Amino acid sequence: MIWHHATGALSLDKPRIFGIVNVTPDSFSDGGRLRSIDDARRLIDQLLDDGADAIDVGGESTRPQGARPVSVDEELGRVVPVVVAAVRDHPGLPISIDTVKAPVAAECLAAGAAIVNNVSAFRLDPDLPRVCAAANAGVVLMHSRGDVADMATFAHATYGDDPVGEVVTELTAAIDVATAARIPRERIVVDPGIGFSKTGTHSLAALRELPRLAALGFPVMVGVSRKRFIGELTHVSTPADRVAGTVGANVAALERGARLFRVHDVRANREALDVAWAIAEPAARQ
Repeated sequence: MIWHHATGALSLDKPRIFGIVNVTPDSFSDGGRLRSIDDARRLIDQLLDDGADAIDVGGESTRPQGARPVSVDEELGRVVPVVVAAVRDHPGLPISIDTVKAPVAAECLAAGAAIVNNVSAFRLDPDLPRVCAAANAGVVLMHSRGDVADMATFAHATYGDDPVGEVVTELTAAIDVATAARIPRERIVVDPGIGFSKTGTHSLAALRELPRLAALGFPVMVGVSRKRFIGELTHVSTPADRVAGTVGANVAALERGARLFRVHDVRANREALDVAWAIAEPAARQ
């Protein structure tokens, strides 16, 4: 597969890693870490040195406890300077903007971002599909329910006997919205939304049954990095210490069809995914 985006294309002939750059004071594991543009630039340099293929810039936290929506102006002030600096420092680097707001996406795409990572799968801003289509952006449609303040809680984690089937159905509806807005299929990636409106049991089911999502015919991204379900399984309470559990979940996701991985700790995941990929049967490396 090849994923097309606003500034080129990303071949999925091997696992691809998006390094996380959270320009927020309140993200669940790294909020407040980046206090200046130079801090963000240094982090991006490190992520790339560690093996990232792209970066994902976010300016609004969706943390499980106490997430607070921010205004368009506040989010723009956080993310646009980082996107501008990344484009200047690393020409050709695919830059993803993690936002649910059409004006934020539009400004970042105009500044050189290539991809819109939308954690609401186009539910929260009906103008966002048009913005993405106009800019020829790549899009990530992530499954969630609710709004920014509660989508990472259990408030909407209500499913019937087949939670993964419901996730697939809701993402299929989001794909229909995207294609109706004339976003080409080759620009679409889907994400099961691990930890979003899902208990630990739901997240494990989504990973276990990832082939059902891959069967839709789009590249699959997973974002398991440092998530709560890993802490529940490993009894590691500090998110930043959940590196080993994150690696294990990502390798399992790779074996089940994921090709894109959004992570905080790039080097450990890069090494593990590359080894798992080399071991996989040739038929799996297609």
